[in-house]
Amino acid sequence: MCDDSAVRGAPDTEPEHSRAAGGDRAVLHELGVCLTGAVAGLGAYGGGVYLLDAAGEALELAVYTGLPPQFAGPWRRIRLDAPVGVAEAVRERKLVWVDGAQEMALRYPRTALIMPYPLAFACRPLLVGREVHGGLFVNWAGSRERRLSAAERERLLAAASALARVAAHAGASGAPVRPSAGPLVLPGTAPPAGPLPEGSALARLPEGVCALDADGRITLATPAAAALLGLPATELVGRVVWRALPWLDHPVYEEWYRAAAMSRQPAAFTVLRPPDRWLRFQLYPDASGITARVTETGPEPRPPEPRPPQPFEQLRPRAPDRLAGVYHVLHLVGALADATGVRDVVRLVAEEMLPVFGAARAVLLALEADGRLRVVGAHGYPPGALDRIDRPAADAETPGTRALATGTPLFLETRRDIARRYPRHAALAPGAAWAVLPLLTPDREVGACVLSYDRPRRFAPEERATLTALAGLIAQALARARRYDTASGLARDLQDALLPRRLPRIHGLETAVRYLPAAEGMTVCGDFYDLITLGHHRAAAVIGDIQGHNGPAAALMGQIRTAVRAHAAGGADPRRVLGLTNRLLTALDTELLASAVFLRLDPRRHRLVLARAGHPHPLLRHPDGRVEALDAPGGLLLGIDPAAAYPHLRLCLPEGAVLALYTDGLTDVPGSDPERVLSGLAGRLAAAGRPGTPLDEVAETLLQGHRQGADDTTLLLLRATGVPSGPPQRA
Repeated sequence: MCDDSAVRGAPDTEPEHSRAAGGDRAVLHELGVCLTGAVAGLGAYGGGVYLLDAAGEALELAVYTGLPPQFAGPWRRIRLDAPVGVAEAVRERKLVWVDGAQEMALRYPRTALIMPYPLAFACRPLLVGREVHGGLFVNWAGSRERRLSAAERERLLAAASALARVAAHAGASGAPVRPSAGPLVLPGTAPPAGPLPEGSALARLPEGVCALDADGRITLATPAAAALLGLPATELVGRVVWRALPWLDHPVYEEWYRAAAMSRQPAAFTVLRPPDRWLRFQLYPDASGITARVTETGPEPRPPEPRPPQPFEQLRPRAPDRLAGVYHVLHLVGALADATGVRDVVRLVAEEMLPVFGAARAVLLALEADGRLRVVGAHGYPPGALDRIDRPAADAETPGTRALATGTPLFLETRRDIARRYPRHAALAPGAAWAVLPLLTPDREVGACVLSYDRPRRFAPEERATLTALAGLIAQALARARRYDTASGLARDLQDALLPRRLPRIHGLETAVRYLPAAEGMTVCGDFYDLITLGHHRAAAVIGDIQGHNGPAAALMGQIRTAVRAHAAGGADPRRVLGLTNRLLTALDTELLASAVFLRLDPRRHRLVLARAGHPHPLLRHPDGRVEALDAPGGLLLGIDPAAAYPHLRLCLPEGAVLALYTDGLTDVPGSDPERVLSGLAGRLAAAGRPGTPLDEVAETLLQGHRQGADDTTLLLLRATGVPSGPPQRA
């Protein structure tokens, strides 16, 4: 199905390190032939083919070429819903083109964190008709033209179509390719391994020269290189460099190699060859592999990098530093995904990002509807220091507005750079370097993040790429956090409108109320309560719980509270109030149900009438300290049966007695026995509800140690007192 003549450098046999288990090896080879032909024809250096798994939920890497073997590690299996280029291409059945590291950091920040290299890539789905079989990706060096030409687009489409036909034919024949153990690895073109011919031009060079293939395997070593590396050329050629030389077997140096191989950009590092010989490696990559120039740096040891330590470089010089940096970056990524409000994002930037990258201060600015940047969070600045950059005019030239307008990070490495570019803002940099990062998502501008350093700083390319990628994640987190805060404010406003702002004062009755929202989610409360003045020293009280914590539940809560008030004011007794409210709820044809306790009381005569609809039994503390759960006969939850009856209970409420009404959020504590929790609540009420103790103090005692769960908690306390002279008053 593919023309082998189109392939230059495709291997005739599978390398020893390849392991392609599952599926037909001949089909894998045919996919490889198509792939290497496409990569060569596009002038790219690498690429790969993903196939859809049997469940249609993930992509599995089947074959790739021209890339280091370490590439496959995090990319062997990708969920179809993952924010990754090839997954997006397959998911949306479209071409995905990313022209460099900056766009990758904007569109796929998590990918950019793993591969902070200047490279470009394109992805296409493997389609036969509308049936998708997988995806193709192709990589170029970041130095290529940013635009994908029409001819390149046609080649990509042709290659993807050919690969799709191969996969479809294999599936139709009953032998679909499933690379279960690992993908087939096809290296790019490389000179054959062997000894360097005696008398060749390379052999006469005084510095060492080695050639490495895409796997890091040494294919050539000059005599000078062998002398510097301390092994004969015959023991070097054919072996992976970090296995042949134990002092190079370190993630730091392997990462330098991978950076050069993936970006096709030169790289260099210095390493100590034990016991005391320092060597400089300069890596020059191309499509066929990497040429390494090896020289001696001198007799005295020098630090690996001849410049001040860089934050990203902490991932390089020593393994512990590198692993610690990786851990902190990954922790920050995960924490940003879980951040809710803006304060969370600011705290994470201050606590997790600044230490890793060596910055002393940070400012987060958010883009407002009027085009101005507002300071929404800062760390390390004294009060008032940021006033001059808070909400500048939309056309003002500030570091934040500049970075956001261009979409390009701004790295100012010395105080002179800052003073030259932004003299009016230099006072904001008590240190000597800035990293100004635009906060962008693929569909909107979010704001800017400014990191300030106390010392001059050279921002290495890898650090710039990592900071740019993290800026993309911060932008997503900040956009979510602002939506959350806005919705939370609306929810609080709605809650304030639905619940009483304060309880009325009623002669002969002391009251206290506490409402605790659920610990999870940003939702409107499901609990409701009210205290209603009926005149002639009489009052009514209600407490209830609506199923759900959303808009419909909030609307229903408002309707129930209004209905209860109307029926109570009309003189209905408790059983009739609940009966009429139940009919209303069933007539609304809603799937939501509600529980409630409604009572009418006369404090002057110490009379109480109570009815219950599927709600927890109230607790009554007698003046002598005895506490009982009122075994009031109850009816069904409101909203089930329009003909349901709600019998009421009459009892005496003597002076000094405390009645506790509550919702099940107080007793249904995750991981606890509700009966035991209720027993503890009754014990605390018996001890705290003594006559003369303010009910507000009693309420705090009853809630002490309460752990919020996934439900709201409401507590309403009523206590009969002596009746003063004079007419009743309202608060």
